[in-house]
Amino acid sequence: MADLAEPEISLPVSGLSKSEGAPSTDGEAILTPDTTSTPPLNSSPGDHDPDTPTLDVTDATTPKSPAVLSRNPSFSGSMSSTLHDESDIFPPLDRLTILDLLDNFALPQQLEKLQRGISARTEKVRKSGEALKEKSAIARERMVDEWRKRVPTAEEQLERYRKRMRTSVDKLGKRWNDTKAITAREKASFIFGVMNIFISGYLIGAFPDWFHLWYTVQILYFMPIRFYSYHKQGYHYFLADLCYFVNFLLLLSLWVFPSSKRLFTAVYCLAYGNNAVAIIMWRNSLVFHSLDKVTSLFIHIMPCATLHCIVHLLDPAEQRERFPAIWTIKTSPPGSPTAYANVISMLAWSTIPYAIWQLSYYFFITVRRRDKIAAGRPTSFTWLRKSYSKNWLGKAILNLPESLQESAFMLIQYTYAVLTMLPCPLWFYYRWLSAAFLMSVFTWSVYNGSTYYIDVFGKRFQKELEAMKAEVAKWQHTPDGMVHSPMLTPHAGAHGEEENKRLGEALKSGNENNGSSGSSTSSLDNIPLLTEEKGQLPAGVSASATGAEVDGGAKDVARARRPGAELFNAGAAPS
Repeated sequence: MADLAEPEISLPVSGLSKSEGAPSTDGEAILTPDTTSTPPLNSSPGDHDPDTPTLDVTDATTPKSPAVLSRNPSFSGSMSSTLHDESDIFPPLDRLTILDLLDNFALPQQLEKLQRGISARTEKVRKSGEALKEKSAIARERMVDEWRKRVPTAEEQLERYRKRMRTSVDKLGKRWNDTKAITAREKASFIFGVMNIFISGYLIGAFPDWFHLWYTVQILYFMPIRFYSYHKQGYHYFLADLCYFVNFLLLLSLWVFPSSKRLFTAVYCLAYGNNAVAIIMWRNSLVFHSLDKVTSLFIHIMPCATLHCIVHLLDPAEQRERFPAIWTIKTSPPGSPTAYANVISMLAWSTIPYAIWQLSYYFFITVRRRDKIAAGRPTSFTWLRKSYSKNWLGKAILNLPESLQESAFMLIQYTYAVLTMLPCPLWFYYRWLSAAFLMSVFTWSVYNGSTYYIDVFGKRFQKELEAMKAEVAKWQHTPDGMVHSPMLTPHAGAHGEEENKRLGEALKSGNENNGSSGSSTSSLDNIPLLTEEKGQLPAGVSASATGAEVDGGAKDVARARRPGAELFNAGAAPS
């Protein structure tokens, strides 16, 4: 019986076999797939033998297999990779180790640690909130304390009012009486301006043959100062204006080319035309204490005065020897080639240097410095456009496209120059007409200077005086004599009302002590509560308004003095 082997039992198990890793013994049956009974893949489930045993694919010990097998190899490969990944994440029971079990036992500890961290953060946030509340309360209390310290009481407000009014009156008195307000430079400028007028008039009447020397000395003095001051203030583009160019041409005609008839004709027309009328156009004024205004007036009127002397007041013999071009033009008969003293010749020969200046100014200033001019650097064009913006001519220019405004301005400027040069033959041949013309433009500059002194200084002082009166009236027009806001008064209630009443009584008693009739519309002569002492007073100011002794004749002296070094170029452009 030993030769008989135990029969091998085979079960058709749908292509499944026992795991290779499981141990087997000789007595165990080995399960192998029955290839003969396995239905083909294209057969339906109904074709299977009902008696053929099958394994349950939903067994927990085996991985789940697909219900339907695909003939597509890519699909089979993707399914096998998916099963392999799931087996890596969730290992089967027969592959579990002791470490996996220990990890499961450590999960409560991790949860407990996480809970402790959350609790600690919650406590920290709570403590931070409490600390923030405490700091806010402390800051609020400190702010209230500072507010109470800064908001003055009624007595402090009264004292501050007295001090402020006393300071205002003292400051006004200093501007009236303090000689230090007039600087040494302004004193020197005033003296030099007055003496300049005196010496110039004396030389014109007594020594006209020296006047061109006097002009040369002054222009050598004024020009460096003008260049330095304008460059410092950012006005140096004004130094390229026509008036400076005319002065340069006059120096050339006097000292370099005295025999040039064409140069003299151009200089004479531009000086008596454009420069002289520019005193009216640019509002030059004779203000003796202002070196800038004296310089501007000198640049425009002194070339005309110099030409008047060498044309009409020089002896003919000296004129022929020293300035042959002038003598030749004056003595040339009409129609001769050297007779330049006619309208056609004067306009023609003056247009040439004018065109040279205008083109140079346009390319070197308007074009090459366009960015700086757009940034705010002033020029004669920008000043005239702003100054005459309300005039019909200024409005006409401003209504043009911006690209055409400069060209229109140059055209108008040349037209203005031509119109001013038309009567130049009259000024050249007739001495008294020339003198009358110079006197008229000089009188215009004196009128501008008087307007500057009276209107500018008078209005400025009047505004300061009215501002001080308004401040006094604001304090006096209140029922209790105080100007305060209930929101800014920390002592609310009965205590605050008592302080206000006491302050009102003090104000009323101050008005009575200063001779006030109780009217709330008292003038500056009755400024109350500045001091309890009475002393000597300035004219028109009470003792309660000053608290200091001031000369009673200060008002008369101050009319002739300048309140300070200020108001540069009010109402006139730098030219």
